[in-house]
Amino acid sequence: MRLNRISLVELAAYLEDRHELLPEEEAGLRADPRRGARLLLERCLQRRREMEAETARLQMMLAEERKFWRQGIRLVAGVDEAGRGPLAGPVVAAAVILPPETPIPLLNDSKQLAPAVREKLFDEIHRAAAGVGIGIAPVEEIDRINIYGALMQAMRDALSALPLEPEIVLVDGFPIRELALRQKAIKGGDALSLSIAAASVVAKVTRDRMMLDLHRRYPAYGFDRHKGYATKDHRLALKRVGPCPAHRRSFKLSPGAGGAEPEEGGQ
Repeated sequence: MRLNRISLVELAAYLEDRHELLPEEEAGLRADPRRGARLLLERCLQRRREMEAETARLQMMLAEERKFWRQGIRLVAGVDEAGRGPLAGPVVAAAVILPPETPIPLLNDSKQLAPAVREKLFDEIHRAAAGVGIGIAPVEEIDRINIYGALMQAMRDALSALPLEPEIVLVDGFPIRELALRQKAIKGGDALSLSIAAASVVAKVTRDRMMLDLHRRYPAYGFDRHKGYATKDHRLALKRVGPCPAHRRSFKLSPGAGGAEPEEGGQ
């Protein structure tokens, strides 16, 4: 097709979903006297650059998994949690086993993703994964054994909920206590391992949905906005009406106590 012979509307439609052009097509558009044609070319080339960068990022995030796949270890589980720091609600852990060489575009540490993107990836992870497991430690357990113990239990429960027993576990941060399975802890793992990133998204979306349910039961606190974190609005609500059954009594709930407001997507 002689791209310099078609209208800009037709050219835009032709280039809309294309990431690759024939050399002669690219050369022809570079020489096209129409400024609109050259702008459309640049948008197409920008999409190609972005796709190449995303492919490279995903390949980097599979590096940890590949170390084990190359040894013949196929069942690699990533584990992460959501809800360690809030004043209310459960802590949720997720475990995800991705089949070897399964890149999922846009998948990243859940804290780096917008809520709508996390929701979309949540469904994609469940479609692509060889197994997904969830572990939930309720407020009562957090208050009984402390947040760290509850977190460890939630992670072990998530692994137990997998339909397949993993041969190796990759976990974000610190090793999982009292785990019989072989494991490797990776500091900042949710940004370095695709399996851990998948677990971070599943845990975050699962917990956020639970907090929306709690908001419907206890609307005075705004759980739909802050998901239980110690925001200014949350502190003011605690001062106004006091804690509800969803609040962690083992945490500092007094209105004047410190507590950082999380960034969007915070775990």
